[in-house]
Amino acid sequence: MSTTVETARSSVIVAIDGPSGTGKSSTSKAVAAKLGLSYLDTGAQYRAITWWMLNNGIDVSNPDEIATAAAKPVIVSGTDPAAPTITVDGEDASGPIRTQEVTSKVSAVSAVPEVRTLITSLQRSIAAAATGGIVVEGRDIGTTVLPDADLKIFLTASPEARAARRSGEVKGSDLTATREALIKRDAADSGRKTSPLAKADDAVEVDTTELTLQQVIECVVTLVEGKRVAA
Repeated sequence: MSTTVETARSSVIVAIDGPSGTGKSSTSKAVAAKLGLSYLDTGAQYRAITWWMLNNGIDVSNPDEIATAAAKPVIVSGTDPAAPTITVDGEDASGPIRTQEVTSKVSAVSAVPEVRTLITSLQRSIAAAATGGIVVEGRDIGTTVLPDADLKIFLTASPEARAARRSGEVKGSDLTATREALIKRDAADSGRKTSPLAKADDAVEVDTTELTLQQVIECVVTLVEGKRVAA
C-alpha cells in the first residue's frame, strides 16, 4: 500500500464522550497510542481555565466575571498520547488542574457560554491541525465540537462502578461521597444550556460497567479500525 493511501486511511477523527469515571481518558490515550493518532483531553482545557480563574481572583460563582476574563489565559495542549501536556500562560498546569478545588468549580466555569465558545474554537483548531488523525475526548465532542467526526463513541457505566474507579484513583476518598459528587457533576453537565453532556444520535454507546479497561480499549480499537477500512 502506498504511503499516500496509508496516510489517508489512518487520518481519522474519533470523538469519545461520556460522564466522569467511564474510562474516557485512559481509553482515549491508549487507543491513540496504539493506532498512532494524536490525543486531546478537552476536559483538561476546562480545568486549566478554571485553575487560572481561581488563581487570578475571579469570582467563579459570577458568570459575568468569568465571561469577561475568559479570553485572557493562553492555553496550549500537547497531543502526544504517551505524554499529554497542558500549559497556561507558559506554566505547566498538568498537576494543579487535578486538585479537588478545581474539580468542584469546573462545571460552573465550563457552563458559561463565552468559555465554551473560546475552548470549542481551540479544540477545533487542534483537531484540524492533526493531519494524521486524532482521538478527542470530552462531554460534547460528538454533538458540538466535532459533529462531523468520522467515529463517535459514548462511554457509559453505572454510578457505582464509576465511583469505585474514582475512589481507587484518590487515596482515602469516600465511596459514597464520590458517587454523590459524580451524580451532581452529571446533572450540572447534562443540564447546562450551552453544549450539554449528551450522546450524539450517530454515536456508538459502550457500557463499561462490566468491562476491564483493556476490554474497553480493544472494543474501541476495533471500532476505529472498522471505520478506517470502511473509509
